[in-house]
Amino acid sequence: MQSINYADLAELPSVVDIVTAARVLGLSRTYAYQLAKNDRFPCKVLRIGNCYRVPTAALLSLLGADRNPNDESLRRPGRMIDQLGKTGDTGSAVQSS
Repeated sequence: MQSINYADLAELPSVVDIVTAARVLGLSRTYAYQLAKNDRFPCKVLRIGNCYRVPTAALLSLLGADRNPNDESLRRPGRMIDQLGKTGDTGSAVQSS
């Protein structure tokens, strides 16, 4: 699964599918669906019929990335995205509290 870079984060629509959210977090598609099904996905997930959607704002908040209201670019994300970029596995970078 191809990862998403910082520029791509700024271009995400207001709501993304679970597979896109999984790509952002470095999770496999199957693991993301398992987490969502068990209400353990690390950010807010909306279930609409048989589809899962993730609000981009919740995803960016989880990553520590905020939209700059002046120029719509992303500020430097926090530590979590750095960890996600360094790990290649599908679950160890996202920790529950």
